[in-house]
Amino acid sequence: MEQSVSPCCAARRSLVQADVGQAAAPQTDVVQTDAVQTNAVQTDAGLQTRDEARPHTGEGPQPGHQEPMVFIPGGEFIMGTDAADGFPADGEGPPRPVQVDGFYISAHAVTNAQFKTFVDDTGYVTEAERFGWSYVFHLFVSDAVRQEVRTVPQGTPWWYVVNGARWDKPEGLDSDIEDRMDHPVVHVTWNDAVAYCDWAGGRLPTEAEWEYAARGGLSRKTYPWGDLLKEDGQHRCNIWQGKFPVKNSESDGYAGTAPVHAYAPNGYGLYNMAGNVWEWCTDWFTPAYHAVTASSNPRFDQPTGKRSMRGGSYLCHRSYCNRYRVAARSSNTPDSSGGNCGFRIARSV
Repeated sequence: MEQSVSPCCAARRSLVQADVGQAAAPQTDVVQTDAVQTNAVQTDAGLQTRDEARPHTGEGPQPGHQEPMVFIPGGEFIMGTDAADGFPADGEGPPRPVQVDGFYISAHAVTNAQFKTFVDDTGYVTEAERFGWSYVFHLFVSDAVRQEVRTVPQGTPWWYVVNGARWDKPEGLDSDIEDRMDHPVVHVTWNDAVAYCDWAGGRLPTEAEWEYAARGGLSRKTYPWGDLLKEDGQHRCNIWQGKFPVKNSESDGYAGTAPVHAYAPNGYGLYNMAGNVWEWCTDWFTPAYHAVTASSNPRFDQPTGKRSMRGGSYLCHRSYCNRYRVAARSSNTPDSSGGNCGFRIARSV
């Protein structure tokens, strides 16, 4: 496999931001804390933290909208891979034994319905809204939106810079999510995901937790269910079929996102740990991850400008990006967003 640290099937906001004249940087500063980075929101009253800017309802997430959490018992597993079909330059290996304490993780990615509850409760404005644009895959935009596109990132021209694209208008201002409330929320940056986790009383999983959970109790397997992409001839995940990026046969049933409960769960009862949408992790990204992090509860905390992502997405294809394997890694800048990246929430015991 070609060894590359390309942006895979995602693109960085900085690749085109200088060219998008009408989309100035959002009115947001970053407040560094010992735990996580949290956005500060610029209001007429001045700079406020997210909690200060939140409407004072005195309420957190409503019980009916909390993510179903699965307890993952602590243990040791072999993390990483040196398989021939991997990307060594991404830092997928060498494989090594890693110990992880027990934790809780969402059974599925955060949905549009759940994110809407968060926005309704807090008034939160995503970074895509504040920048004024986000990345949309070229086959998903309407003819009217296509005519307005003026900028695409070099190296990944299938991503269109679409003004007005955001979590509830994922293909631009003429789209909506009314029939996709059970699909994963997209167009969320790492910063947006952390804001949601703060509100929900959780956090993003570490890379080690994510991979441990994704493996579902299996050891050194390629996918959450085993080594064959299609077991018994059945699709087990939402990825690209056909010639990327021009023709998707949709033989797995979906062109874009799938409902969060689509396909069978893994051995821990977790859905879509391969494909559908990329999922943010809490770690800063480094290709040296396996060489520099601890063997017990590893987490890379040194700023590198990029945060880790796991799982792959509906745009992944073996010919270009087979990063829907459980050991595969990718990254993006914490302010980047697109139509194929979401997240799930974790909680410590």
